[in-house]
Amino acid sequence: MENVVLVIHLILALSLIGVVLMQRSEGGGLGIGGGGGGATGGRSATSAMAKFTWILAIGFICTSIAMTIIAADKSAGASVVDRIIDAPAQSDDAATPDLGDSLLPPSSDDAPLVPTGE
Repeated sequence: MENVVLVIHLILALSLIGVVLMQRSEGGGLGIGGGGGGATGGRSATSAMAKFTWILAIGFICTSIAMTIIAADKSAGASVVDRIIDAPAQSDDAATPDLGDSLLPPSSDDAPLVPTGE
């Protein structure tokens, strides 16, 4: 069920992107586009493309809510903290090398500070 809702959600998302990109610009966005809008312009009748956009948007929101409900239902009674506490403790099977007092590599006292050009 979860996969079916996810596939429908993805199809709706891609369709919604396509339909929005196909619509004609009504202006007002970033100060560019066709003129006449705003308080002085009248509202035009809703086109079939705008109605289809609303239908896709409502479907997208419904599938989003459905996936949220499905995810919440699957994780009911389970917490991330419970998984950490119930997990078995890791053993120290891997031997760590003895580095001594320093993490620096060993060097002799007469070693030059700058490598020679040989």
